Amino acid sequence: MQKTKSIKVLIIDDSMISREVIKKGLATDPGITVVGTAADPYEAVEMIEKTNPDVLTLDVNMPRMDGITFLKKLMQQHPMPVVVISGSEHSVLKALETGAVDFVKKPDIKTPEDLKEFLEEIVYIVKVAAVSKTKPLCKAPTVTEKKIKAPNRKETDLIAMGASTGGTDALMRILKEFPSTAPGIVIVQHMPPTFTRMYAERLDGLCGIEVMEAKTGTSIIPGRALIAPGGLQMKVLKNGSGYKVKCYPGEKVSGHCPSVDVLFESVAETAGNKAMGVILTGMGSDGAKGLLNMKKVGAYTIGQDQKSSVVYGMPMVAYNIGAVVKQLPLEEIARHIFKSL
Repeated sequence: MQKTKSIKVLIIDDSMISREVIKKGLATDPGITVVGTAADPYEAVEMIEKTNPDVLTLDVNMPRMDGITFLKKLMQQHPMPVVVISGSEHSVLKALETGAVDFVKKPDIKTPEDLKEFLEEIVYIVKVAAVSKTKPLCKAPTVTEKKIKAPNRKETDLIAMGASTGGTDALMRILKEFPSTAPGIVIVQHMPPTFTRMYAERLDGLCGIEVMEAKTGTSIIPGRALIAPGGLQMKVLKNGSGYKVKCYPGEKVSGHCPSVDVLFESVAETAGNKAMGVILTGMGSDGAKGLLNMKKVGAYTIGQDQKSSVVYGMPMVAYNIGAVVKQLPLEEIARHIFKSL
């Protein structure tokens, strides 16, 4: 039997304690090999040449060269999967825009259980990064003229979207093309608390539609996208002749809170064939069952294709169980949405 190839990881962090903690945490998994550690980007460059890692873990605040500057240079010269470890929402979003595959939030560790959860998350995200596609370095996004004309038909009341790894960039690229007359949009992007608020604010400044972090009671109206708050489940409810959202603490569903399945199931129940579902890049299966239920009640469903997905997990499962009506490259999804309304 052929042995599974071990994932080679290089840890970059200016804190010796952090390097050792992360190293020991990764070493607990037999499928991961830590090939080295580096205290700063200059040392990291030498280590990359020596060890040829599959994945880097990267701290953002470092001496001599900050992590974002290093990441930008790396993606131009030697692109590879990078997992950012940071507690700063701004730094994380900047890193994701610069080419990082995913991130792990640095927690306020008070108990051994906190540390255990932190290290387990790093192991999981490193494994996700190892099977992901490296994103090309994009130019800084700017507000552009919308290329999509508003549809004449009014058959779709709302659009529900779900994403995980690679989704922050994918959602931005889709939403930037939406006109202000777009149907109301509800979104689950797997992110921890506080990060979703800053991500929504970032998108709001880049898009022609309004983008905001959802709160219980917020109405779903044309030209507005609501992003589920990190750490809370989000459902769509009827609100007279329209819709509103409910955000509430809840158990993880399909491994996540917020969960795409929870959102999609509620959309299937409340909007039926007046809704459209879109499932984007991400590890795992969250959203697949919910999208299938949307399709069963007559909603039109779209899945991102393998080639354009950073991780072809969620859209693959949805496609394989028959939940996807149309599978498309990322760059075609926005236009196809408006052809299909």
